[in-house]
Amino acid sequence: MKKPIITIERQYGSGGSVIGNLVAEKLGINCYNRQILKMTAERCGIAIKNIENAEENVPTSFLYSLLLSANPARTMEENLPLSDKVFIMESRIINEIAEQENSFVLVGRCGNYILEDKGCFSVYIYADAESRIKRAIEEYEVEERKAESVMKKADKRRETFYNVNTGRTWQDKDQYSLCLNSAELGDDLCAEIIVKAYQEYNKRFAE
Repeated sequence: MKKPIITIERQYGSGGSVIGNLVAEKLGINCYNRQILKMTAERCGIAIKNIENAEENVPTSFLYSLLLSANPARTMEENLPLSDKVFIMESRIINEIAEQENSFVLVGRCGNYILEDKGCFSVYIYADAESRIKRAIEEYEVEERKAESVMKKADKRRETFYNVNTGRTWQDKDQYSLCLNSAELGDDLCAEIIVKAYQEYNKRFAE
């Protein structure tokens, strides 16, 4: 029987990727994060950096409408901005993995939206700005003078990509099964809580 997939959305510097890997290790399942980017890049024949840039440059609905009206002779697929093509391909890859694997952890990529119909245990990891900046400097080796701006830019990119592609609000905690403050709890405890909550959720999912 299929088990629900664990999806993790996270603020930059909150440790969501680390926590996702810890959860996967504890449960003996795979964790996908940047692997989805790599697979998308390979299928599209585009460098990973360009895929990341596409995620950063999600068009607004107004600009998208202008694009369509300016190119009436082109097909709908040709009219799609690269960011939309990236989202479509990432969604396809994620759904393929969901068909192939009993369960797995997916970090980012609008996972709770893409996999909603397949059953997922959705988690949102957040932390205060000071803690996230500290992690960026100490663990991600971001220059101290740039850390705050890097954090804000990353959060904005993730929020925009999520909001535009899902029609939801990225930081709306009501849409997640579990929300954890990693600065207060720490990565290890967050992972333990997710595993325990997931196991209880899985019992209900199987009923």
